Amino acid sequence: MSKKVIVIGGGLGGMSAAIRLAADGYHVQLLEKGERLGGKLNKRSGNGFTFDTGPSILTMPWVLEQLFASADRNVHDYIIIERIEPQWRTFFEDGTTIDVTSDLPRMLEQIKSRSTKDANGFFEYLNYCSKMYEYSLKSFYKKSLSGLNELRALHNLKELIGMDPMKSMDQITKKYFEDKHLQQLFNFMIMYIGSSPYHAPAVLSQLTHVQLGLGIYYVKGGMYKIAEAMERLLNELQVEFKLNQSVQQILNDGRKATGVRLENGEEYHADIVVSNLEAIPAYKNLLKDLPNSRKAQEDLSKYAPTVSGLVLLLGTDKQYEGLAHHNFFFSNDPEKEFHDIFNEGIPAMDPTIYIGASSKSDPTQAPKGKDNLFVLTHVPPLKEGETWEEYKDVYRGLILDKLERMGMNDLKKSIEFEYCFTPNDLQNLYGANGGSIYGVVTDRKKNGGFKIPSRSKLLDNLYFVGGSAHPGGGVPMVTLSGQLTADIINEDIENAQKNIG
Repeated sequence: MSKKVIVIGGGLGGMSAAIRLAADGYHVQLLEKGERLGGKLNKRSGNGFTFDTGPSILTMPWVLEQLFASADRNVHDYIIIERIEPQWRTFFEDGTTIDVTSDLPRMLEQIKSRSTKDANGFFEYLNYCSKMYEYSLKSFYKKSLSGLNELRALHNLKELIGMDPMKSMDQITKKYFEDKHLQQLFNFMIMYIGSSPYHAPAVLSQLTHVQLGLGIYYVKGGMYKIAEAMERLLNELQVEFKLNQSVQQILNDGRKATGVRLENGEEYHADIVVSNLEAIPAYKNLLKDLPNSRKAQEDLSKYAPTVSGLVLLLGTDKQYEGLAHHNFFFSNDPEKEFHDIFNEGIPAMDPTIYIGASSKSDPTQAPKGKDNLFVLTHVPPLKEGETWEEYKDVYRGLILDKLERMGMNDLKKSIEFEYCFTPNDLQNLYGANGGSIYGVVTDRKKNGGFKIPSRSKLLDNLYFVGGSAHPGGGVPMVTLSGQLTADIINEDIENAQKNIG
């Protein structure tokens, strides 16, 4: 008889775990409190404009290929994945524009125009980033790790030293680039996981390889198509999923998880519970009656939330020809920007602003002659009891003023559709700790760059997936967390059977 699994939450991590476990022969039931699956990968539309409200860039598509292959399917039969070029268009206060592209001769030319010395070291830097990615394929992307001992077991000493554990990502960037604009640009790759290059370990320089070496992608029709593809596969695998079902409590016998209770009082029992709700909110809200719950939360406090964001969805009555699909309007002083957000916990007064305009690649996303602008500015996670209501209008004004100053003429006048998401919305909608976008901050001093282990230390049979669990935030990592957690569930069951035998 197959074991029964309940998955709490239908974000990418929850859906990925459900797909893998169903393909492995478990009886899986998924409960989602929202009206649709996808979690932070969501969509909104109005006035003919369509917006992806969460992730807008896809990297490492092999993770999706691997997930679908585990169920004997080909992801390319479900979605059309397109490569995006230029990958990013970057704008600086002094009028400099650099197009980040995997067309390396063109990239090299742009670097050379900034600094001949930097151009000479560029391929050496790419080689370093590629090596860091190769190391991660052996450990971080292969197995759900709980800490340093498990990492050490997967690498020899030469590799462990090669990861430069004593260095930060910023130190590596500065080793290879002397031009300030290039330093800022390559350091900003870390924002795929919402962390600071001054705190993150050097191994995360691999994000440059993930982008320039592997490419960045978009899904035709919008990124939400990924969630729709996974939903279709869940149906094919006969996974029962229920929407608008809010879980109130994880049932347990004090030692192991035994099921869940919904807000309407219904109970579902299971052999295994997988939580796509982050560990800290899960302990705080779903396991608050457990005696050791508060201590478990305190033990996890070194896993601080990543940045949150203020998101403006803007439909404009004209097209901004200077924009590419992905655009970054950089701050003038990155050290101050990161210091304010990560060390002081205050919003930057001169923030870097990301604009995704998917209509540049996909005309179905906006009416003819118009643009759908997804405008994201990273801000610190919420403190207890904090609300963005009081400063969202001021910050919106600051963002739009900066964009107009940096070349987006008459932006305010051109807006004909607008919607705003604050950190409080992210917290309320997705249960994200502090309204965090990318789960847990990667900080070599606070947590060694590790994430919250997928196995719960509080209850047997309880596992975590999602941005705060290993291997972290972003579409590929979160999707991978579901697959790697399925691996350790299989491993734990095999070990338990051996012990019984």
